[in-house]
Amino acid sequence: MSTPNADTTDLSAAPQRPDEPEHRYTPALAQEIELRWQDRWEERGTFHAANPTGELTGPDGAEPAGRPFFIMDMFPYPSGAGLHVGHPLGFIATDVVGRFRMMCGDNVLHAMGFDAFGLPAEQYAVQTGEHPRLVTERNMVTYRRQLRRMGLGHDPRRSFATIDDDYVRWTQWIFLEIFDSWYDADAEPVDGGTQRGRARRISELRAELAAGTRPVPGHDGDNTGGAVWSTLSEPEQRDVLDAQRLAYVDSSPVNWCPGLGTVLANEEVTAEGRSERGNFPVFTKNLRQWKMRITAYADRLVDDLELIEWPDKVKAMQRNWIGRSTGANVTFHVVGAGDADADAAGAGAAIEVFTTRPDTLFGATFMVVSPEHPLLDEVPAGWPDGTRAVWTGGHSSPVEAVAAYRREAAAKTAVERQADAGKKTGVFTGHLAVNPVNGETVPVFTADYVLMGYGTGAIMAVPGGDDRDHAFAEAFELPIVHTVEPAGGLPEGHEGAWTGDGVTVRSSNDEISLDGLGVAEAKARIIAWLEEKGAGRGTTTYRLNDWLFSRQRYWGEPFPILWDAEDRAVAIPGDRLPVDLPEVPDYAPRTFDPDDRDSEPEAPLGRNDDWVHVTLDLGDGPQQYRRDTNTMPNWAGSCWYYLRYLDPTWGTDDQGDGERPVVDPALERYWMGPRHNDTSGPAGGVDLYVGGVEHAVLHLLYARFWHKVLHDLGHVSSREPFGKLFNQGYIQAYAFTDDRGAYVPAADVQGDEQAGWTYQGQAVEREYGKMGKSLKNVVTPDDMYAEYGADTFRVYEMAMGPLDLSRPWNTRDVVGSQRFLQRLWRNVVDETDGSPVVTEDEPAPDTLKALHRTIADVRAEMEGMRPNTAIAKLITYNNHLTALDRVPRAAVEPLVLMVAPIAPHIAEELWERLGHTASLAREPFPEARDEYLVAETVTCVVQVKGKVRGRVEVSPDISDDDLTAAALAEPNVMRAIDGAEIRKVIVRAPKLVNVVV
Repeated sequence: MSTPNADTTDLSAAPQRPDEPEHRYTPALAQEIELRWQDRWEERGTFHAANPTGELTGPDGAEPAGRPFFIMDMFPYPSGAGLHVGHPLGFIATDVVGRFRMMCGDNVLHAMGFDAFGLPAEQYAVQTGEHPRLVTERNMVTYRRQLRRMGLGHDPRRSFATIDDDYVRWTQWIFLEIFDSWYDADAEPVDGGTQRGRARRISELRAELAAGTRPVPGHDGDNTGGAVWSTLSEPEQRDVLDAQRLAYVDSSPVNWCPGLGTVLANEEVTAEGRSERGNFPVFTKNLRQWKMRITAYADRLVDDLELIEWPDKVKAMQRNWIGRSTGANVTFHVVGAGDADADAAGAGAAIEVFTTRPDTLFGATFMVVSPEHPLLDEVPAGWPDGTRAVWTGGHSSPVEAVAAYRREAAAKTAVERQADAGKKTGVFTGHLAVNPVNGETVPVFTADYVLMGYGTGAIMAVPGGDDRDHAFAEAFELPIVHTVEPAGGLPEGHEGAWTGDGVTVRSSNDEISLDGLGVAEAKARIIAWLEEKGAGRGTTTYRLNDWLFSRQRYWGEPFPILWDAEDRAVAIPGDRLPVDLPEVPDYAPRTFDPDDRDSEPEAPLGRNDDWVHVTLDLGDGPQQYRRDTNTMPNWAGSCWYYLRYLDPTWGTDDQGDGERPVVDPALERYWMGPRHNDTSGPAGGVDLYVGGVEHAVLHLLYARFWHKVLHDLGHVSSREPFGKLFNQGYIQAYAFTDDRGAYVPAADVQGDEQAGWTYQGQAVEREYGKMGKSLKNVVTPDDMYAEYGADTFRVYEMAMGPLDLSRPWNTRDVVGSQRFLQRLWRNVVDETDGSPVVTEDEPAPDTLKALHRTIADVRAEMEGMRPNTAIAKLITYNNHLTALDRVPRAAVEPLVLMVAPIAPHIAEELWERLGHTASLAREPFPEARDEYLVAETVTCVVQVKGKVRGRVEVSPDISDDDLTAAALAEPNVMRAIDGAEIRKVIVRAPKLVNVVV
């Protein structure tokens, strides 16, 4: 658990040694430079982004200039532990991109807020009694200092926290917009797109029901002229409307976690059926909870992934979570038992299955239903003819077998049942069903790996085309028919199911033949035949469930909802927002024994009776109401925070009566609208969003849903919130354990790969993984600021490898980045008196060639978000300048500008010492001149462990050091090394580098 800590970090750098020149670039001088420039940037508003409307202008009141470019980080939760060096990787990366884009002339919006509602602060409050707000605000002070000290170029005017009253108000306002909406699947899209369906106002649904232009959901009869609607009482009409809302209350199975005292969304439950936080058991329980109808947007959430530039991995994760499957619902009729004397239980019933492969129906030789399936409420009294002994489970009748199996299944959780699927348990139910394509009867089994909550609770089994069905068929001596084979038949000696591509075989009857067709054509033909015969219909199913939106927590946004005397939800008017959290005697939800599945939720807000029960006049005179005692999940605040960056002052001067939307439409179109710049796509959205892949489903899916509702209601023009997504890798670290298995301080461990590792003279074992306080391997940014300076820290993090890959932290390697900056400093500044040492001479031809090749290469690397290779190019060119007797101004000033996005403080200082009075933050990034780019190069082959892993184009006279730096920065080489420790680098300049790991 995170605990808060006071802002007591000692930021003092190591003092200058007496024998050192006064103006040497040391950690002490770096700190002095960095703090001074951070103050100047803030005083001058250097990173103020100019809005086209409103009061937020650029520096000195400047109007917008250049193309708008909106860049964002996934904003942090301010834990008490503060930042460690793994956290800033993405923050520094976005800062580098933002500074580079600003120097390229863009109007860059880059800000940082805080996702400040969260369980750690509440847990700390439970332990100490201190209000979560006080804990969180104290933690934010630490975070703000650490982020500022890093030199991040944020617009500080746009910072906020999700716990701010103005922000909570708008979060509640958006909830009410969703509550006031329903999804019309037939409506024309608002943006002229091809996808039908959008959110509309509940008032429009009421009007159409009253006018009779649509049937009344849940009520039979012709509603022409409002005939059915008019017969309903006002409470009954409200029930109809409430059931259609996008935010609604439903009594349904939810994930109840007694150990946490709250319900959880599916996404917060692990594959093992335990809570993601705390690892407590999770049980299915029927409760009344708020839900969001995200399933209405399932198709748009899938299809619109094609409109945005996201990693393929993340798109696949979202598609898999939504789980859209196209296929057919097929009806199998149940017949009586096989002989005249047997009980015909279930005769006349039907089993409906959903299958994504209706083309394989001719290979369905048995069926499996869930133990909870209603078909099993009545089974034949005796086994039908043809029943095999292995089918019965040793029981004398279907009644005994099914009852016993149902008892066994009831004792398992859903996760346990899925995990046990490989054991192939099950029994024959005594029921026989008719395969509609060939009239053959097939036995119906029950097995606990089929769950009633998924699909129809029944499957048709095709053992010739599915490995699990094949294993079940072999275990129970059931027929196996292959209906798909490769052209020319199955390979000689093939055993088991055939799951590869092929053509359809053994699939015909007197009316239809699928033989010889490919899968797609066979599916289309059989679905058409099933629909013609009334035996099935083409359909689409989804794995996605509606979003469970209630939490039995204190530290979250209260629902802006009242419950009236009839227990129906009433929206709180906009001019009465925000609904603030009340004071309560205890912040903890009531928790229970983790295994107490019969326990009931008890939310902390219910402990303040004066807050819960209120008398208000909402237009119908004073009425008594009950407030909702649940709070919103922590995802609510992060669903829309990007919109608040556009202008955090928006709406603070009105009464929130609904007349003003959540964001200024003009600002949203300027910063996020479709094709708002030359890299923005048709869906618009934030130009670059950087964060961890762990948010691929939860945060990103929820934010897309909220944004689409706002889009449908006309509040935003962009169809997607995030146009481009980039997932940074992680910084990991070595940890060390002694012979007891206890972790020892990593910073105090001695040794190397060859000699082994010791702590206080005792041998220790090394492991590689995450950085954490419990592992005693945390390195904080504060440590780096004091020992090396923020710029060296930034250079090291950016130079460690490709941004999308994880990499190991090694403090001993930071000195390489420090030396680069020290050499750069000496190429400009005299260490004795601090004066510039550059000359006004024209650079020599070889220097001009090196300069412009560097400019071209660095620009390309920066545009591709490859700062590690950009740094390698800068180091090579800086080394070229170091080798000169005297450094020309014209050769070094472009280098200072190119270094600025990565190491901004030293660049600003050098720029000023070179005689410039204005900040270089908005100076044009250097442009390469074509006449200097024609140069001879050779291809250097880079090997890792003897295998060719990359090639780099280099100058024929490149030095060994520069060639090593270029080789190690090559992305494919970095991937091949993958964090392993480098033992030796063998250089045969200019054509070969061999890396031994």
